Amino acid sequence: MTGPGKNKLFDLEKRMNTLGIKKEDIEEKFIKASGRGGQKVNKSSSAVFLKHKKTDLSVKCGKSRSQRLNRFFALRRLIEKIEETMTGKDDKQLKKIKKQKQNRKRKTQKKLKAQ
Repeated sequence: MTGPGKNKLFDLEKRMNTLGIKKEDIEEKFIKASGRGGQKVNKSSSAVFLKHKKTDLSVKCGKSRSQRLNRFFALRRLIEKIEETMTGKDDKQLKKIKKQKQNRKRKTQKKLKAQ
């Protein structure tokens, strides 16, 4: 993978503009990733840590071995998080997850009682 295409980068910048997010408001650090990759992971700083100064939201991404790709993924996730806090979508998501967990718990208890 060489990185995200021009269209994806353009769309991301467009979303940033509509939300009023400036590049100056984002603090960026490159850190060493963890996980698979052997010595290469221990030597290079390919993981990306982004923090939005105004909302104090932060994201760490080390999915790929490519720093450029990790930077794109982290920025996309940070924009999603900021968007969720602005629109209040995170509350709906939390309720949905809570309901899913309750359903799983109920099913498991039902299976245990059947045995």
